[in-house]
Order: sequence, then structure tokens, then C-alpha cells
Amino acid sequence: MTSTTTSASALAPRPATTERIARDSFWIRIAADLAEAIARGVYSPGQRLPSEHALAEQFGVNRHTIRRSLANLCSQGLLRVTQGSGTYVEEFAVDLALAKRPRFQRSMALAGLRGALRVVGASTVRATAAQARSLAVPARSSLLCLQVIGEAEGQPLHYSERFFPLPRFAGLEPVVRETGSITAGFEAHGVADYTRHHSRITAQMPEPAIATQLRQPVSRPVLFVESVNVDTAGVPIEYARAWFAGDRTSLTVAHDD
Repeated sequence: MTSTTTSASALAPRPATTERIARDSFWIRIAADLAEAIARGVYSPGQRLPSEHALAEQFGVNRHTIRRSLANLCSQGLLRVTQGSGTYVEEFAVDLALAKRPRFQRSMALAGLRGALRVVGASTVRATAAQARSLAVPARSSLLCLQVIGEAEGQPLHYSERFFPLPRFAGLEPVVRETGSITAGFEAHGVADYTRHHSRITAQMPEPAIATQLRQPVSRPVLFVESVNVDTAGVPIEYARAWFAGDRTSLTVAHDD
């Protein structure tokens, strides 16, 4: 009887020890602590986290445990690893619609974000041949050029150069600066409605000045969009070149409103 009892005990599965359970839960607690720190803004979008060695010392565990915690947060989309550089907080991405009626603030509202256009430069320029064709004006005509950053929750989503025929839109700049809206500027100039005539989308590497405006490295691709907007009579009123941060935006071409 005794031998039978001993044999059964030997074959029974051994329960996990309290020590092993505690050890295996370390990485879960660390992942939760890091996720909470990201949510509280301790680590902001795009920021590089301390090294695995530094985090291991901070939490009093080995690097394997830290690596497991970071891998879990990467799988949740909170972190990304850049080979040879480190681990970074993932920056949020916004799906922008290239709709028939382009309205940046409305796009942001639909995404549940606060957004506006910020004018960072303005000048009067002479139309190049390509700009003149797009706007159906004579070459060397005077154009208003606005350099604009489209922001959402304080993050730059795109940088654009926008060209408007003069003298028709001579007073556009101050309205856009005040309202953060091209649409408001058009309305102030008698354009009650306007639509997108066409858009052309390509991927490219940004120039240093563009990368600086988008707060990203020059090694990260951007989406480049050329577009023309027209009024209700079909007259071109805006030619735009826009560079979208590739890791913060996706573009959906909408065929109607």
C-alpha cells in the first residue's frame, strides 16, 4: 500500500513554486508600469526609452525580464524597436481622408482629435510653369504662397506649401492665421464651397528642412501629395504640395463625401 502511494505521488504533476510564479510575473508588472508611464506622459510619443541595462537596474531584474516586458509592449503597439538605435514610444497614427471636399479640421474631428492648420510662412511668388498650368493662370503670375503645418494634438502630421492666385486671395493669409482653416479663408473671399479636382500621391525621402518641420529623421520616408482644388465653377483656386509624416498618417482616397 505504501509503495503504491509513493508511486502515485511521484507521477503527480509538481505544483509551481511561489518563487517561480513571482519571477514569471515580474515582466507583467514591469510592462504594466511602463504602459502606465507612457499613458501619463512620462515617456512621450517618439521618445527613446532608457536602455535595457538601465531599466534592469531600475526595476531590479535581469535584462531577459526587461526584454520580455518590452516585447509585450511592442506587440500591443505601444513601443517600436529601431535596430542599432533603441526602443521608442510609438507615435500615434491618424487616418486622413483625401475626400472630394478637403476639410482638415473636419477630418480631425471625425478621428476624435483636435487639429488645425498653423501658418509658418507667407510670401508672394511668381508662378512656375507647372504651377501656372495647375492654376490655369499665365506663367509668372503673382501667387500667394503659404507654408502650413497641419497638427493634431500638438503633433505635426503634414507640412505643405499652398499657392493661391492673386489678387483674388490677397487677404487670405490673416484669416488662415487666425482661424487655422483654409476653408474659413475661402469663405471670407466669397468661396462658399470647393472641391478637390485631383491628387497625386508618391513616397519619397524628405529634405532636411521638411524633416525638421515634421520632427522626424531624414531617413524616414514621407508621403508626398500634389493636389488642385477648384471652386463650384471649376476654376482652380489652390495648388498644394504636402509632405505627410509616414509613421503618423495613412491616407485614404474617398470617392465621395
